Amino acid sequence: MPDLSVILRTYTEARWDSLLAAVRSVHEQSCPPDEIVVVVDHNPALYARVRAALPGVVAVENREPAGSSGARNSGILAATGDILAFMDDDATAAPDWLEQLRLGYRDPQVLGVGGEIVPVWVDGRPAWFPDEFAWVVGCTYRGLSETESNVRNLIGCNMSFRREVFAAAGGFRGAQNGIGHMGAAPIGCDETEFCIRVRRQWPDKFMRYRPQARVYHRVPAGRANWRYFRTRCYFEGRSKARVAQLVGPQDGLESERAYTLRTLPRGVLQGIGDFALRRDAAGLGRATAIVAGLACTAAGYLAGALTARPTPHPQDATAPRGVTGEQRA
Repeated sequence: MPDLSVILRTYTEARWDSLLAAVRSVHEQSCPPDEIVVVVDHNPALYARVRAALPGVVAVENREPAGSSGARNSGILAATGDILAFMDDDATAAPDWLEQLRLGYRDPQVLGVGGEIVPVWVDGRPAWFPDEFAWVVGCTYRGLSETESNVRNLIGCNMSFRREVFAAAGGFRGAQNGIGHMGAAPIGCDETEFCIRVRRQWPDKFMRYRPQARVYHRVPAGRANWRYFRTRCYFEGRSKARVAQLVGPQDGLESERAYTLRTLPRGVLQGIGDFALRRDAAGLGRATAIVAGLACTAAGYLAGALTARPTPHPQDATAPRGVTGEQRA
């Protein structure tokens, strides 16, 4: 069985209890990892606290610019596993998470495996919030397959890759390229761009979505409101525009076309039906949220397209220094 490392990025003391729960859930796996790497993103005090309080993990600092991409790349350098799994510091893993991820690699054509991300609403899910937009809070959304299947890209809170993909396709592109989370900023899509780049490197291989590999993602009250919903949709649109600039609209918007043309109209009709037939007033709210969310995302995409940035040079996506097929950091 190949060695497996779990990489967690953390950046704020406000998530300390969540980080402890995340690490504990990984330690208690039915098929434990060979190591847990905690990457602290430009917070020396938090780094010292991790080193003192979590002796069973490999604690490292993000040596690249702040953000999810730099932290992941720093974690890749520190990890020794043949398979590298990524989870957020505000998520907890189901007891068989890593066992299920490993099963996804039985096929040598699989380059990466991800699984379901279940939202855990701290103060309860708003009745108006549509399942189609669960990606707003970093979770699996309606429209994804409910069975094991090949996908274009994995989601950052629950994804894993063979180590060699980083040596050949490069690391994650950071916020300096207009994508990737930095602190609490609602910008994303660095894993989307990375997965597309990997698929281009190996067109005959694929990413695998395995819903049995499950994690639970904490959704605080601050993300369960209309303001966050609207802002996150807008910045997702901007991020999608940047991905389309980096990889081309054909690949960059492949999944989004089907989602927009099929999943969202069904969601609107279902919400209206719930309101009209079941006397569910929140159904109309969900239908309205789908239309508004699409409009905000489209506005963000248009704004991003109108402020196009130069496409990075190829070396901007090289593998994190020291990561090769033969040599591990």
